[in-house]
Amino acid sequence: MYNEIIFRPLYNILVGIMDVLPWVDVGVAVIIFTILIRLILFPLSKSALLTQVRMKEVEPEANKIKLQYSADRQVQATKVMELYKAKNIKPFSGVLLLFIQLPILIALISVFYKISPSIDSNLLYSFIHDPKPSLTLLGLSISGKSFVLSLITAVIQFFQMHFSLAAHQHNALVAKNGAVQPTDFASKLSGSMTTQMKFMLPVLAFASTYWLIPAQFPQAASIIAIYWSVSSLFTLAQELYIRKKYLLTINKIERP
Repeated sequence: MYNEIIFRPLYNILVGIMDVLPWVDVGVAVIIFTILIRLILFPLSKSALLTQVRMKEVEPEANKIKLQYSADRQVQATKVMELYKAKNIKPFSGVLLLFIQLPILIALISVFYKISPSIDSNLLYSFIHDPKPSLTLLGLSISGKSFVLSLITAVIQFFQMHFSLAAHQHNALVAKNGAVQPTDFASKLSGSMTTQMKFMLPVLAFASTYWLIPAQFPQAASIIAIYWSVSSLFTLAQELYIRKKYLLTINKIERP
């Protein structure tokens, strides 16, 4: 069931792109394929990201509640959830996206592995033909791991995290100037870990695409690096778009 519902359709979509656009190589087809998959998942990721933006917006109020009820964690959690409910925020909406993306991500790794070094015609639908594409990205071989692609993946991941954290600084600045900040160890640790992730994720991206993934899926390492890079760029563009659109909406509401 997994193969017929998730894996095989995704495999045929990727091969179908190369069939419809016979002049593209595998690398370009993966870029188009990644954008298509992310567009399909956009409504869910938009909802999850908007929830994050709104949670950051009410963070000063949540921090006040945490300080006020610091002695009773159960009451603290109840009051924070009441705040989210009053603001019509669903903090666990991102869990649905995670459950949907996980099997798709697993299927994508299988798809990328099966696409290299050659297309398996037994997996194709009758209306999809084997296009015999070049296993390159604009002339760069992607038949194995690539230092260049891994480095690009790490750099893009860094900028994606950098701009994502920068977008949160406005809320932190407002909280610092006008609201009470939580002083408990958990809150400080959370803030510190968030900042460290800006540097840890790029390192993880490079290590994963250049060492860890090639150890298990040597043929798909560069293809996964392409997918990771394009996904990070899409996430960045999506976040900037949603934040800008959301802030414009808020400004229109608040404008007299």
